Amino acid sequence: MRILILGGTVFLGRHLTAAALARGHEVTLFTRGQHNPDIFPEARKVRGDRKKGEDVAALAESGDWDAVLDTCGYLPGDVRRSAGALAGRAPLYCFVSTVSVYADRQGQDAPMDEASPLAPPPDDPETDQVTGETYGPLKVLCEQAAEEAFPGRTLVIRPGLIVGPHDPSDRFTYWPHRVARGGDILAPDGPAMPTQFIDVRDLAEWNLRLLEQGVAGVYNADGPLIPLNDVLDSCQRAVGAPATITYVSESFLQEQEVQPWMELPLWIPAEHRGPGFDSGKAVRDGLTYRDLDTTVRDTLAWDAARPQENAWRHALKPEKEAAVLAAWRAR
Repeated sequence: MRILILGGTVFLGRHLTAAALARGHEVTLFTRGQHNPDIFPEARKVRGDRKKGEDVAALAESGDWDAVLDTCGYLPGDVRRSAGALAGRAPLYCFVSTVSVYADRQGQDAPMDEASPLAPPPDDPETDQVTGETYGPLKVLCEQAAEEAFPGRTLVIRPGLIVGPHDPSDRFTYWPHRVARGGDILAPDGPAMPTQFIDVRDLAEWNLRLLEQGVAGVYNADGPLIPLNDVLDSCQRAVGAPATITYVSESFLQEQEVQPWMELPLWIPAEHRGPGFDSGKAVRDGLTYRDLDTTVRDTLAWDAARPQENAWRHALKPEKEAAVLAAWRAR
């Protein structure tokens, strides 16, 4: 296949590119060249900015493809511009969206599936500010823009939390890294707290299989619900040493102003947690999962090879962790 990837050098895009090349596909990358510009020398590279109409028009004039893979669409105007220009250049447009497109999960009893209600539009549909409040609603509009340009020819993938090697967000890497550091580890809520995520390689490989089959439609793409203690047990196996883990109640963490998700990754307070996301349709259409130990072990190995001065984006600082643990014991 001839595959055009918008993005293709950071995290999911990077794994999609690697998997496509490994499967023998011809890959064109359309990027600004700002991240990892020297990787994938075997791929054709077109430099440009999707926000610039002239760059997108030049891309569209440069070739034809069997599928377009959009990994970096956050604003509907950007997706409309790209998909509109490429509508006559490929039979299939795959847009990587998010499970954040769904409406408020509070009060939901069953996991959210592809037919669950979507978030309403942002107050300003033309905003170019992607925030925690606008991220999901803007992705809804992006999905619609892709479908308008490729009616009946759009594949929408809605992943949950994507984890694994080369994750720049640290939203999962924090835990194997923290267990490897040792000492007394602060963990949220309790051992049975549910978590849900998908290994980036499972997502990338399955996404490519759908492209090869010419599949259109909408799919959730998340992993199974896994108790937090299973994740931490896996981290201990990867490190090869036991860890001292102290589970602290959500109410106490909130009193101590510990930020869910941002400081303690994987923690979503119970009142916002919801019932999770149903990826049964994706599983029926070929999505498979590697075992948790493999994901944790490979993430830890990648993290260990990173520069030690990595600026953690989502991590509880050691001094704050120690203070919260001391307050918990003294309560």
